[in-house]
Amino acid sequence: MAENSPANGAASTGVAEASAQLNLQKIYVKDVSFEVPNAPQVFQSQGQPNVELNLSQRVNQLAEGVFEVVLSVTVTCKIEEGTAYLAEVHQAGIFGVAGFDAAAQETVLATYCPNVLFPYVRQTVSDLVQAGGFPPLFLQPINFDAIYAEQVRRRNEAPVGAGQTLNS
Repeated sequence: MAENSPANGAASTGVAEASAQLNLQKIYVKDVSFEVPNAPQVFQSQGQPNVELNLSQRVNQLAEGVFEVVLSVTVTCKIEEGTAYLAEVHQAGIFGVAGFDAAAQETVLATYCPNVLFPYVRQTVSDLVQAGGFPPLFLQPINFDAIYAEQVRRRNEAPVGAGQTLNS
């Protein structure tokens, strides 16, 4: 019966591990847009495509310990001076986050959550581009930890009182 006794240290270890909890409650597409403004002429273009990627993140608190994280990706492809296509995806997830101190909670919401959402964004963008008549676009992995570390570094170097945002 020694394994059931709190005296063996198991109970205190379990309490420490159970104090911080993170769970994924739902993943969903919040908004999708795809445009080919110069169709069908764009399919005749012979120029080299130039692809631009813009990434941002928004966190909304829904309830105590429950957050919606929205990862937004906008991909613009231009050939010569004309826009070939514009794809925009807002991928969202609802995450339960409890038992973290404020700094750790901010880090989880800024790094772990977008890492969970990114594969869904990547697949949706690829599917949209291919369905639009273009070769598939495979977004490269993004290091959200490095992006967040850079934001923290900039925030710490900013003059006192300067306005700051946490967009990726």
